[in-house]
Amino acid sequence: MTDGPSNRRAALPAKKRRTRRTLNNRYYTGPVSDHFDGTVFFNPGGKPPKGFGELIKWQLLDRGEKWPDRFDSAHSNAKPPPRADDGELHVTMVGHATMLLQAGGLNILTDPVWSERVSPFSFIGPRRRNAPGIAFDDLPQIDLVLLTHNHYDHLDLATLKRLRADHNPLVLTPLGNDTIVRAVIPDMRITVGDWGDRAEIRDTVTVHFEPCHHWSARGSRDRRMALWSAFVIETPAGKIYHIGDTGYHDGLHYRAAFEKHGRFKLALLPIGAYEPRWFMRDYHQNPEEAVDGMLACGAEHAVGHHWGAFRLTNEAIEEPVKALTEALKASEVEPDRFRALLPGEGMTLV
Repeated sequence: MTDGPSNRRAALPAKKRRTRRTLNNRYYTGPVSDHFDGTVFFNPGGKPPKGFGELIKWQLLDRGEKWPDRFDSAHSNAKPPPRADDGELHVTMVGHATMLLQAGGLNILTDPVWSERVSPFSFIGPRRRNAPGIAFDDLPQIDLVLLTHNHYDHLDLATLKRLRADHNPLVLTPLGNDTIVRAVIPDMRITVGDWGDRAEIRDTVTVHFEPCHHWSARGSRDRRMALWSAFVIETPAGKIYHIGDTGYHDGLHYRAAFEKHGRFKLALLPIGAYEPRWFMRDYHQNPEEAVDGMLACGAEHAVGHHWGAFRLTNEAIEEPVKALTEALKASEVEPDRFRALLPGEGMTLV
């Protein structure tokens, strides 16, 4: 496994090396593929993200449910062990899509956000409604960070800067996102990947970059200029399937993951930010679809995330958990197989 720039010439075989320069993409230059047209990335067979006019319609006409100023949990301030025991897979919820995974002798963070807001500005934008479940100073040594895409609630540069200073982890992220990170943290250790790529972390741990149905942007002029992905993590304690954000997309990616990787010990699946459905359906699955996805990918257990920390869409703060409970009952799935963990709450699988 090697660190590499976003054109990945040193990391990829010749057939994937850059074949022509793309002048309009500020993050990535590379060959045309079945999900990159030379300028922007796209979901094969999917729909482009909604436009500005539809965004204004949503914001003006359908503001949704009010959230409380704070939504605290009795589980906050967890103090995880330095490492998981051999054969154990331990996950602790930090908040939103940030989770600490401990397996295979590694400590892994997903989409780490410890900031108060998820926004290009520190004084405005979605504000955290609960404290991180693990205080930053209580983190064990972090070895690996998985960044699924560049939306502000998943790629937080302030947190990454702190992680670089205190832990110096390796960051895995799909194409183009390394440009965003290195512009602020030039010495961050980063490995980039395209859908279908894999990174050998150690002899017993491999991470695969897999497709999901989403999009990317940091502003109004860089839509889909960096790739988004899911990850499959192979560990001695079992396979983990992590998705930061996705639309259900008829379950195509879930079934493909099962066909490629077989059953999973654990799936980390988004269950929030799904209302109104006319606006969110294509790119944010709801809890019922998350349950269908769990079953389609053959996951033994699942953890629901992407709810309760930042108000991004219209549903009430606890509605995803209520809807998940109903969906599990309707699908006759035992509730302890798919849990929506609170910040600081954890679970161990053996």
